[in-house]
Amino acid sequence: MSDNRYINLVKTSLEVIKSSHVPLRSSKFSKKTYSQHQLFTLIILKEEIRMDYRDFSELLPNLITIIDILQLKQIPHFTTLQKFLSRIPALTFRIILKIVIRRLHQKGEKIKITSIDSTGFTSSYASHYYSKRINKTRKSFIKASIAVDSDNLIILGWKFSKIPIHDSQHAKTLINQVVRITKSDCFTMDKGYDSENIHKYIREIIKADSVIPFRKWNGNIYSGEYRMEMIENFNQEIYGQRNMVETVFSVIKRRYGENVRSRKYFNQLKEIKIRMVLYNMTL
Repeated sequence: MSDNRYINLVKTSLEVIKSSHVPLRSSKFSKKTYSQHQLFTLIILKEEIRMDYRDFSELLPNLITIIDILQLKQIPHFTTLQKFLSRIPALTFRIILKIVIRRLHQKGEKIKITSIDSTGFTSSYASHYYSKRINKTRKSFIKASIAVDSDNLIILGWKFSKIPIHDSQHAKTLINQVVRITKSDCFTMDKGYDSENIHKYIREIIKADSVIPFRKWNGNIYSGEYRMEMIENFNQEIYGQRNMVETVFSVIKRRYGENVRSRKYFNQLKEIKIRMVLYNMTL
């Protein structure tokens, strides 16, 4: 990444954060050493360059132009950034995602095909003593599902869980996130989401098409009106667009990695959300 790209990212992040109505101060009693806009932007930049908090704080004094843009009077300690991340409300990330989408997708503009799929992120954090004692690295798993505009590869929504659950349990939440932002002509997912209820929700409530390949249970196909339609008139060309969501996951993991650094689960989610917002911001 060039210096100009870092600078552009910092400027864009500041604009988005201000537009999301994040208060400048967390409290009227705060020390006012740093604003929330400054700290939030630094956390986004840290994630972009794939550094932990300590190394990033040591690097920051060398980023003179970025210090000037943010009008930092002093360099924050790495624990200041860690504690700030813990304080950010989860809703703020949803608002920021929506603002970034609006910068890429005009209000009222319809999406032809929305693709939904899931992947996993891991945390390899464990104490050195514990890892040595059991002679292996301990990992925890986070299931992440996203909805993607298949034409423009924009992330439109997300849903997470701490434990592996069935894909279909995330489907309605993602569909609802998409329709709150814009309309989609069609939703496509792999056969892990095959369910008459999901077809019915998309067709009758959302008023869109659904393309989900059917699956068998114990060698049998348990039919439903819309599942039977998939069996008889499955559109392979539209379904092929579902691969775009896998492309998005691949880009995110290549660029930012599939491991998260935070110890606490909710901070791990925030790290993943920042990566997804960053992905959209750098399209």
